[in-house]
Amino acid sequence: MHTDTERCVRAVQSKDARFDGWFYTAVLTTGIYCRPSCPAVPPKPEHMVFHPSAAACQQAGFRACKRCRPDTSPGSPEWNVRADLVARTMRLIADGVVDREGVTGLAARLGYSSRQIERQLLAELGAGPLALARAQRAQTARLLVETTGLPMADVAFAAGFSSVRTFNDTVREVFALSPSELRTRAPKHAAAATPGVITLRLPFRAPLHPDNLFGHLAATAVPGVEEWRDSAYRRTLRLPYGHGIVALSPSPDHIACRLALSDPRDLTVAISRCRRLLDLDADPVAVDEQLRADPALAPLVDKAPGRRVPRTVDEAEFAVRAVLGQQVSTAAARTHAARLVTAHGTPVDDSEGGLTHLFPAPEHLAALDPDALAMPRTRRATLTTLVRRLADGDLRLGADSNWPETRAALLALPGFGPWTADVIAMRALGDPDAFLPTDLGVRRAARALGLPSTPSALTTRAAAWRPWRAYAVQYLWATDSHPINVLPA
Repeated sequence: MHTDTERCVRAVQSKDARFDGWFYTAVLTTGIYCRPSCPAVPPKPEHMVFHPSAAACQQAGFRACKRCRPDTSPGSPEWNVRADLVARTMRLIADGVVDREGVTGLAARLGYSSRQIERQLLAELGAGPLALARAQRAQTARLLVETTGLPMADVAFAAGFSSVRTFNDTVREVFALSPSELRTRAPKHAAAATPGVITLRLPFRAPLHPDNLFGHLAATAVPGVEEWRDSAYRRTLRLPYGHGIVALSPSPDHIACRLALSDPRDLTVAISRCRRLLDLDADPVAVDEQLRADPALAPLVDKAPGRRVPRTVDEAEFAVRAVLGQQVSTAAARTHAARLVTAHGTPVDDSEGGLTHLFPAPEHLAALDPDALAMPRTRRATLTTLVRRLADGDLRLGADSNWPETRAALLALPGFGPWTADVIAMRALGDPDAFLPTDLGVRRAARALGLPSTPSALTTRAAAWRPWRAYAVQYLWATDSHPINVLPA
C-alpha cells in the first residue's frame, strides 16, 4: 500500500487508525516517522514519504514519533493472510527466529538461501531480516524498560542485544531518548506492576467482537493448562528459553496482557504468540466488507462486526487436541486432554494457583502407551502416529508452514479427514481461507440461513467468501447458543 501515495496521504489526513501497521509515514522536515493515525497536525503532502515497515523508516534515518509510538502499531495483516516466502519469513522473524538462530537458521527453516530471502524482503519491505529483527528488538527493549524494573544490562540481553553498548545506541537512534530517559517518561502506573509480571496493552484494528474469541478459548480450556479467571483468559506457555503464564482480557480499545516469564528473553515470542492466538493483526474492515456482500451473512456481520478466528500459541498442541476432539463433545475432548496433561505435562508454578502444567510436547508423548487412552482404537492410532511424526520432525507445524503442503501432509495421515485437516489449517496454521463444510455447526447454521447444507453445495456457495472463509465459519458458528459463542461472566 505504501506505493499508493494519494491513498496514504488521505489516510494520514483523516487519521484513519485502520491503516496503522499497513504503512508508516516519514516526515522529511522533522526526521520522525509516525503511524497514519498520529494525533499531531498532519504534515504537508510534499513533506511525507511512505515506508512499508518501521525497520525501513529506521534504515532511512528516521526516528519514532514520541506521541503516536508507531513501533506499537498492530502488525501488518498481510503476514497472516499470505502464504508466500515473505509472509512466512515475517512470521518467523516475529517469533524471534533471527535472534535465536540468525539469518542462516531462518533460511534453513524456509529452504531458501540467505541471499534470496534478503533480496525479497528488501524489494517488498525496504529492509532485510537483520534490520527487521533489530526493529523488533528495539520495541521489546522499550517494553521492558517501561514496564519492568530490570537493570538496563538485563533489559539489553533480554531484548536480544549482543551488548549493552549496542542496546544503548539502538534505543537512542530509534527513539531519540536514552534508555533511562524512556524509563523516566513511562506512565506512572507501569511502575506499580507486580514484581516479575510484565503488563502491557496489545493493540488491534477496530472493530473487535470478543464474545466468540474468548468464549471459544474459555469453553475449550484444558484444566491445568488454561482457565478463565477474573474476566481474563489465562494459560501456560512453552517458550524457547523457558515457560510463561499469560492473562489476556478484552477492553474496548486494546487487549490487556499480563505476562509472567521464567526468562525475560522470551518476551518477544510470548507477545507474538498471544497476538496470533487472538488474531489481533487481522483487518476486520476488509473481512466484513467481503462477507457483508452476501445477503445471507450480512445480518450476522452487522449484528456483531469484527469477529476474529481463535487460534493457538502452539501448533503441535492444537493438532493433538484436534484429534482428541474428533467426533466427541467439547467436554469429552477437554477430559481426554486433561488426562494427557496430568500424565505427561511439565509442572509449573502459578502464583495464582489455577494453572499447573505445560501441555506436553510431542517428544513427551512419543512413547505414549495407546492402551492407556480411553478412546476407540482407530483414534488411538491416529494420535500416536501424529505425535510420532511431530516428534521425529517428519511433520512440521509452525509459523513457517506452507498451508497447502501441510494440509496435504495431514490428510495423508491415518484417521485424518478434511474436518481435522481444515480445523488445524484454520486455527493452528492461521489460514484465513480454511473452510469446514462438513462441520455439524456450520451445516446447521447454513440450513437455518437458507444456504446449501450439503458440503459440496456449501463449498460452491462459499467461493464468494474467499479469501475469508475461516471468518465466515465464525459468523456461522455464532448463530448457535453453544458456550463457545458467549463471553464468560
